[in-house]
Amino acid sequence: MVFRWINVFLVTLSACTLSTKKESAVEMPAVDLPQIKEKKELTAVTLNASTSYFIYKMQPMGYEYDLIEDFAASQGLNLKIKVAENITRLEEMLQAGEADLVAYPVQMDHAMKNKYLFCGVEQQNHLVIVQRANKGDSIVSDVTQLIGKEVWVKKKSRYHERLESLNRELGGGIIIRNIERDTVTTEDLIEMVSRGEIRYTVSENNLARLNRTYHRNIHIDLPISFPQRASWIVRRNAPELARAVNEWAENVSKGSTLRAAVKRYFEQSKQDDFTFEGPGVKKGDLSPYDDLFKKYAAELEWDWQLLVSIAWQESRFHNHLESWAGAKGLMGIMPRTARSLGFSPDSLDNPETAIQAGVKCLIYFRRYFADIQDPEERVKFTLAAYNAGNGHITDARKLASKWGANPDIWEGNVAEYIRLKSEPEYYNDSVCKHGYLRGTETFGYVREVLSRYRFYKSRPD
Repeated sequence: MVFRWINVFLVTLSACTLSTKKESAVEMPAVDLPQIKEKKELTAVTLNASTSYFIYKMQPMGYEYDLIEDFAASQGLNLKIKVAENITRLEEMLQAGEADLVAYPVQMDHAMKNKYLFCGVEQQNHLVIVQRANKGDSIVSDVTQLIGKEVWVKKKSRYHERLESLNRELGGGIIIRNIERDTVTTEDLIEMVSRGEIRYTVSENNLARLNRTYHRNIHIDLPISFPQRASWIVRRNAPELARAVNEWAENVSKGSTLRAAVKRYFEQSKQDDFTFEGPGVKKGDLSPYDDLFKKYAAELEWDWQLLVSIAWQESRFHNHLESWAGAKGLMGIMPRTARSLGFSPDSLDNPETAIQAGVKCLIYFRRYFADIQDPEERVKFTLAAYNAGNGHITDARKLASKWGANPDIWEGNVAEYIRLKSEPEYYNDSVCKHGYLRGTETFGYVREVLSRYRFYKSRPD
């Protein structure tokens, strides 16, 4: 049987389902909205993932995080986030009273509706085929057209299982290729499709939508599974909290907060658009601010050309831009980081202040790698921390040590484990403390900054 679906992202309000059926398990004492307001703190548990919650440049981010933060603020509550290792642990932590609410889209079914109250912004999740859509590429628009095509997926993944089921439904013919190497992530496969190295892979629709903001040439509109409804959950003895979440969701669905979160994570390009005219560069200069870079590079004892390369990577010398993540100014400094370094976010519009803040930030991160003896390696680790935050780099070094790689060498060692921090089996490892990271971005950042720096250095004075 061949199914056709339209790929949509529905945002609706789910009704919290009440049931008179008694649970066999003993419920926790009621901790509902009045008790939560008494302690002035809402505890939410979620999963580390690119679409829910992660730390980027030392700042919490994520679609689910932005929404639960907005709900907590609407109730005058401080937000405390806890992270579970998997969906099973989400439930366990909620039932044990370790959290008041699961801020993660939990799939709705009859059994779950008998156990919990579903509430908040509803999503519809399904699996899709990811394919390249460059000019001249032929687009598969029906699952029957996958017959005779190679589709690459990770072995033993839910993507592989669904592809096997679809192949049986079609009577066979899909050529299923398994990636068996642990070092290849789902996001790597999507990037391989974008580059034309493979033709097709499979992804969850939300993950595919997020990755399309990095790779604009991918097509993700062919579903291969039924849509499944999902939303947040609370314990059944917290109906007032569920009601408050639903009222907030109804309002937020009509306002700008939800639209802003959807745009930020699923629509806005993460590859910054620098196509409009920027500041002019005099002949023979590397940037409009060479004198300032030379002045402040001395504080780092780095070549000034390396600072220029960082600024080009962060802003292309457009000093009034703000990235999708909120990084500001010539050197791409996050507002919270600026404040911690003694600068106001607004002051980053000034090129000299922005360079001062960037240098101070690099000095701060470099301290975490004082144990690395090779100065060139220390530069690489400092650049990686400048992009992702030192916590993620510390995690990757611990992973490298655990699996026999050198924690003091970037290329081929720690760099490989920073890439793998987008996979649950790695970021959920007991040695990791900082969760998910889109590590391919940091991997590429270090490589590109250093490559451009070497080019700058090779130019005659």
